[in-house]
This record gives sequence, C-alpha cells and structure tokens, in this order.
Amino acid sequence: MLEDKIIACCKKLRLSRNLADMAMITDGESHQEYLYKLLAQELKNREQVRSTKLINTAGFYSIKTFDGFRFDEITLPSGLTPESLKSLDFIKEKKNIIMYGRTGTGKTMLSIALGVTACKNGIPVKFFRTASLVNQLSEAKNTGTLGTLLKKLKKASVTILDEWGYVPYDRTGAQLLFDYLSEIHEEKSIILNTNLEFSRWVNVLYDEQMTAALIGRLMHHCHLILFPGENNRLRESSINELYYSVASANEKEGR
Repeated sequence: MLEDKIIACCKKLRLSRNLADMAMITDGESHQEYLYKLLAQELKNREQVRSTKLINTAGFYSIKTFDGFRFDEITLPSGLTPESLKSLDFIKEKKNIIMYGRTGTGKTMLSIALGVTACKNGIPVKFFRTASLVNQLSEAKNTGTLGTLLKKLKKASVTILDEWGYVPYDRTGAQLLFDYLSEIHEEKSIILNTNLEFSRWVNVLYDEQMTAALIGRLMHHCHLILFPGENNRLRESSINELYYSVASANEKEGR
C-alpha cells in the first residue's frame, strides 16, 4: 500500500509517523502547497516533542503557569514589566533574576512559570532546590564525576535555584556552588529564590569574600523582584536599599 511506503520513507528519513498520517489527509492547491503544509506540520510536531522533553527533564516538581499569578502583589524594578518578563527578554540578555520575599508569597510559582515558558520556547532549563544541587555537586566530586555533572548542567540556558539559604551548606558544597555559578556568570541566566537578605548570605556560604563576590556577580545585569510581606516590610529592608544603590551605580557607569 502507498501508506506503508510513505511510512517506510519517513522512517528512513527519520521523520515522524505523524508526517505519514498527515500525508493521507492534507490537501493543497498545488504540489508546493501540499509539501509546505506537510513540512510545517512536521516542524510543529518536532517543536512540541522537544518542549515536552525539556519540561519533563527540567526537574520541576510541579507545573505552573502565569494563570492566577497576581503581578500587582509583587514589586518589579524599573524597566521590567509583566509583559517583558513573560517574553523572557532577560534570557535573551543573559540577565539574572533574584526573587526575594518571605515563604509562601509566590516565588516558586513565578520561577517555575518562567521556566515552563522557556521550555515551551525550546530553551533548556534546570530547576533545583539549592540544597539538592549542592548535594549533587559534592557527591560528584567525591566520586570523580564532577566534570561530567558540570557538562550536563551547563547545557541549560537557565538555572533556577529555589529555597536558597533555607539550610546551611557544608564548606565544600558552598565552594562548589560558588564555582559553578561563577562559571556560568554572564553566559547563562540564573533565577534565584530566597527569603534571606544579602547580609545573611555569609551564614550560608561561610566565607565573607566569597559571599561578596557571588552577590556582585549575581547582581550584575540582574532584576530584583520583591515579594512584599505584611506591613510592606521589604520596601525598607537592606536588600532593597542595596538594589537601588547598585542600580544607581550601574546607571552612572552607563551599564
């Protein structure tokens, strides 16, 4: 049968079975239009398969979208709008995002929604609870597979670190995390969720010089999104003051 021959050709050409099915039901006013419709459908199918694979391998523990998210309840920095955030401009510009606020204010939901949207656009993402990533780095170092793990991690264009600072890391793990984030600095985008002010990060990383260096690298080309708690406490916090001082310095330097 002709259908079987088409399926065989698709297999040899590594085209999807979907193309063979579409060949039997697609119409076109010309041979060129018919061929174009088939190829366009094949491209669409491949994009869907790729985005599904990216979502399934990103490490999300649940799938979130922007539906129901209240952008009016968070504070976006000047120049960043909900629309530009959803369009993933920060990834194209290789900027970082730090989401700061108390537990349960929507940081994880927004970061996953951004990650899922990136995957749907063919952008590879890796999502970690930060302590889990530190454990993976430490285990890989102990087993001599750190290079293999780092190579795998660097395939992601976006790394999402959730629950930053919820638990302290051992010194070796903290150093490995610092080294990894330093390596992807300005090459990838990092989304980091935390309820810790910058002044308290040293309690997680132990070393003041390393902490200051990491904050400087993360904040360079960064959007800080605030998730205010009760009494609007975050507007007066030191992290907010630091953000505006850094932003002011960048403006003066023409960054």
